[in-house]
Amino acid sequence: MSTPLYIKVKDQDNVAIAVHDIPQGTRVMEGVVTLQPIPQAHKIALVDIPKGGEIIRYGVVLGYAKDDIPVGSWINEHMLDLPESPSVDNMPWGTNLLTPDQLPDPPRTTWMGYRNKVGPAGTRNLLGIVTTVQCAAGVLKVAVERIKKELLPKYPNVDGVVAVTHPYGCGVAINAPEAKVPIRAITNVIRHPNFGGEIMVVGLGCEKLTYDRILPPEDITEENCLTLQDWKGHDAMMQAILDMADKKLHKLNLRHREELPLSELLIGLQCGGSDAFSGLTANPSAGYAADMLVKGGATVLFSEVTEVRDGVHMLAARCVSPEVRDKLAAEMKWYDDYLEAGGVDRDANPTPGNKKGGLANIVEKAMGSIAKSGSSPIVEVLSPAEKPTKHGLIFAATPASDIVCGPSQVASGIGLQVFMTGRGTPYGLDIAPVIKVCSRNEMKEHWFDLIDISAGPIATGEATIPEIGTEIFNLILDVASGVKEPYSDQYGFHNDMCIFNPAPIT
Repeated sequence: MSTPLYIKVKDQDNVAIAVHDIPQGTRVMEGVVTLQPIPQAHKIALVDIPKGGEIIRYGVVLGYAKDDIPVGSWINEHMLDLPESPSVDNMPWGTNLLTPDQLPDPPRTTWMGYRNKVGPAGTRNLLGIVTTVQCAAGVLKVAVERIKKELLPKYPNVDGVVAVTHPYGCGVAINAPEAKVPIRAITNVIRHPNFGGEIMVVGLGCEKLTYDRILPPEDITEENCLTLQDWKGHDAMMQAILDMADKKLHKLNLRHREELPLSELLIGLQCGGSDAFSGLTANPSAGYAADMLVKGGATVLFSEVTEVRDGVHMLAARCVSPEVRDKLAAEMKWYDDYLEAGGVDRDANPTPGNKKGGLANIVEKAMGSIAKSGSSPIVEVLSPAEKPTKHGLIFAATPASDIVCGPSQVASGIGLQVFMTGRGTPYGLDIAPVIKVCSRNEMKEHWFDLIDISAGPIATGEATIPEIGTEIFNLILDVASGVKEPYSDQYGFHNDMCIFNPAPIT
């Protein structure tokens, strides 16, 4: 089978994507000969596009030509003017709701997890130690290394110990309206499903984020909370942390995996380092896996406000009620105002790597990003770090930044994340395993021992979206069940817990 030269998504598109680098003078199709070398993943003009004319991909106007673009030209990010963002007022809802029989059947309907008294099950059995302030981070990191060496070997049923340190807690406007976002995140991380209900919080003693802001009164006890300033010197402080951890580990060691329905699984989807193939291969494959999970009863979060903003009307059409649509619109408006206050708009999102990978602007990036949501109805919309209350497909409104989106989804309770990339990133989370899916074969060949699954064969015609989607589905269940370990966990590549804080820092 010969590899195609290009991929055209919709009949009305007037551009196509180069599957590989295409030399100048190549006949791409009838009437289209390349006028310049076309880099892999970049756009080729299929018709003459006049100045001010629409540039269309995915059947969507990506932008308007700054100058005349002859047929066969390479179209890059410098050649488009950004269109206005779509209005979020009075968006039609529920006009594209698939029924369960229209979604793909999951090949498996159970998995092996750690059942919790409330909420979703855990995919890991971890001791999570959460700080109230960055000032305690250095002490805790040293203590955790000692816990791993001195205590953890005694508890074979515990998968690990995680120090949840973050840049919040003091030097902040703790009563500012938007302080609710980081406070909610820390509150919910303490109760993460992978921590098995065991609470261990380490504070300094003089910070603004006091225990009562993140714990109910009944949980503020000597068994759960340790204040560093209460202890006399290094040795006493360290011993107090180890003694508390030992008691928690003893309880966690009693937990075991059991066969559970998919309804007890909560996962997140995220993409980063995207390219123009992401929306054609990796993201729609993850979306197919998401549809199978949803049909089986699982809960799936997808995120990244700026990366859905230009397709928000498509999401509204999949909202199951006007209330869900209204929450979606409210989150979009909040973020519009947040960006405007910072003096930028949504097109501040794409990175140099995105553009090198063929993405001209945020509109094109958004159309590819939305593909990871699959086709299922959207049953709920969450503010950053909120916990879901329903099963099914949920939009969790978070920043698009990889290192902020991930912790926000963790705070919402995901037990596992699937991360799609075109350019490549070693990103990982220590609280929940991260599966990496790349969009092109070259990425997998380059990072053969960092990328878990390649969706690249879709672009070359060697595989289909359902085939790769099913592979992703099966790996999700294997990793969630502890049968397999993604590369990021094998190497211990875990990013810091970057809590989203839109409130002032004092």
